[in-house]
Amino acid sequence: MSTKILAVDTATENCSVALMIGDDVISRCEYAPREHTTKILPMIDAVLADAGIKLKQLDALAYGRGPGSFTGVRIGIGIAQGLAFGANLPMIGVSTLAAMAQGSFRLHQADHVLTAIDARMGELYWAQYQRKTDGDWLLLGNEQVIAPDVLLANVQADTNTWLTAGTGWEAYPELLTQLPFNAQLGSVLYPDSQDMVYLAKYAFARGEIVTAEVASPIYLRDTVTWKKLPGRE
Repeated sequence: MSTKILAVDTATENCSVALMIGDDVISRCEYAPREHTTKILPMIDAVLADAGIKLKQLDALAYGRGPGSFTGVRIGIGIAQGLAFGANLPMIGVSTLAAMAQGSFRLHQADHVLTAIDARMGELYWAQYQRKTDGDWLLLGNEQVIAPDVLLANVQADTNTWLTAGTGWEAYPELLTQLPFNAQLGSVLYPDSQDMVYLAKYAFARGEIVTAEVASPIYLRDTVTWKKLPGRE
C-alpha cells in the first residue's frame, strides 16, 4: 500500500502544501508574505480534493519545523497540529534548510548545497547538506544561527562544488566570493512542501514520528549561548 503524507509549510514568505501518495506528488505553492493564515487551509483542501482522499486516510502529516520567521513557523505548526489532532495522525517535523537542499536537487541536480536564510539581526540560519546515495540528505555539522564573519572564520575548505539556496545569499552577497571553496549561486530561495514531503518519506520509514502533543518548532536562536557578564556564573 502506498504511503500517504501531507506536508504543510509557512515558515518563510513562501506558503506551500504537498501530498505524496507513493511516488506521486500533488502540490500548491505561493509566495504570500503575511497571508499564510488565509491561504494555507484552502491549499490543503485543494490537494486533498485533487487526490480524492480524506485527511483521515493519510499515514502522517509533515510540517516545516523551521528555522524561519517566528510567526510563520508558529502558524504552520499550529495548523498542522490541529489537523493531526482531528484526524489522529502522527507528525513529522522537516527542516526548512534541508527542504531547500532537496529543492536544489529537484531543480538543478545539486548534491552539495549551502543553505542560508536571512535571520535578521545581522545573522544567518545556515547549514551544509550533502546528498546520500539513497536520495536522503546528510547534514554536515549543525544547523545554526551565525553571523557571516563568524561563519567565514569557521567554515571548512573542501574540493566539492556547492550550490547555494535561500535568502541569505541576497542579504549577504559578499559571502559567495569569500567562502574557501567553489560555490555557485542557485535559484532556490524558499522551502517548498513538495520537497519536504520527499524528506518526510525517509523520516517516516525510519520511524521518526511524534504525536501532535509534542510536535515542536526549531528556532535555532533558542540554543544560543550568551556570553556571561564579568563576575557572573
